[in-house]
Amino acid sequence: MSPKIKIGLFGIGLDTYWPQFDGLLKRLTGYQKQIAREIRACGVDLVDAGMVDNPLKAREAASLFRREEVDLIFLYISTYALSSTVLPVVQHTRVPVVVLNLQPVPQLDYQKFNALGDRGLMTGIWLEHCQACSAPEIACVFNRAGVAYHLVTGHLQDPAAWQEIREWVAAARVAAGMRANRAGIIGHYYCGMLDVYSDMTQQAAAFGNHFELLEMCELNELREQVKPAAIRAKIRQFEREFDVSKECDPAEIQRAARTSCALDALVAKHNLGSIAYYYEGADGSPHRDIATSVIAGNTLLTGHHVPVAGECEIKNMQAMKIMDLSGAGGSFSEFYLADFVDDVVFLGHDGPAHFAIAEGRVGLVPLPVYHGKPGKGLSIQMSVKHGPVTLLSVVQAAGGKLFLLTAEGESVPGPVLQIGNTNSRYRFAVGARNFINLWSKAGPAHHCAIGVGHIAGQIEKLGALLNLEVRRVC
Repeated sequence: MSPKIKIGLFGIGLDTYWPQFDGLLKRLTGYQKQIAREIRACGVDLVDAGMVDNPLKAREAASLFRREEVDLIFLYISTYALSSTVLPVVQHTRVPVVVLNLQPVPQLDYQKFNALGDRGLMTGIWLEHCQACSAPEIACVFNRAGVAYHLVTGHLQDPAAWQEIREWVAAARVAAGMRANRAGIIGHYYCGMLDVYSDMTQQAAAFGNHFELLEMCELNELREQVKPAAIRAKIRQFEREFDVSKECDPAEIQRAARTSCALDALVAKHNLGSIAYYYEGADGSPHRDIATSVIAGNTLLTGHHVPVAGECEIKNMQAMKIMDLSGAGGSFSEFYLADFVDDVVFLGHDGPAHFAIAEGRVGLVPLPVYHGKPGKGLSIQMSVKHGPVTLLSVVQAAGGKLFLLTAEGESVPGPVLQIGNTNSRYRFAVGARNFINLWSKAGPAHHCAIGVGHIAGQIEKLGALLNLEVRRVC
């Protein structure tokens, strides 16, 4: 699950105004309290530095934010303010900053305003609504100082502005979750999939997570230690969380349950938040026994916030973790086929899947052969919940640079392939033909993560916080 984060908030104003315009400061701080309530409602710890209206208070706010180790700062322009009250805060705190250019109302009542007649009173009311006055000054100074910043413009009743603010909070939460993530790597790449090969140093530098390289011998040792009672409990979990086919051989269920218990133990032992794996092992070896019985256990882990990427696709493990931290799921997928009559694209995989975002019950079914891989065993049959979806891929471009590739579409009802795999039908605004071309030409690996809901806007903000380019298809 996503960690709880600390968000800093400070308002800016000009102390010269307060004795000149009676009640102005009180009204402006009232608006700031409204903003604070909305941000707290996002489930964060809010560190409110109050109204910063001179350079001394700016230094005090910076000290507070550093001491509290905030993850993100919201700067609320309450009225015109000098940029000298802003720059010290962000320079000394050194965390991403989002400037809130939010008027109290969408439109001033001009007739009522002009009827007041008292120019002093009218000036005070205008200053209550002149947030935009400081936006260019702040932007100019940040640009010249090399400070990265983001701007939200609107008003306090503006749904679009609040959606942006919530997306910034969510993106900060995901960024913090990625930094805290311990990613386990088991086995090796699927040999010959050149597109999936990754630079773990580059990944750690981009996302801040730790990589723990694990041995199959350790997993096998944990598997040998599994007690019969644990296996029985795991089978009951299979029955609760999967629709277990009557075609499943009880011996295969036992085998998958034992491996699932061992995977749970490995996750607990190393405090793992995600896994990428692939292994084949010699025929008849215990490692082959593990490799051909992992799908059910990996699917359970994925649905319980430890996403597991097959074929040791580390980049897609990162994408799946981002989607899971976002609350969208993130199921392991690849292109399956196109239906040019219904204008949909099929995506799926032979597991693992994110069963928490399934349309209906998830089937646990037998497979007589794992295509392209050794052995046979149990597999997952499911489709992603019908409705809006977002695709995400972590892409390594030519020259090694990373970027995020995303697209929004719809998971739509209709016939799917009943082959013991995950697969769903997806419709995109540009059509199946154009989508496959546009997505493919962006250069991702052939895997991607699919989550529910339209969250491309949040992913774009995450990219901004991580200093990663985000490319959006459709």
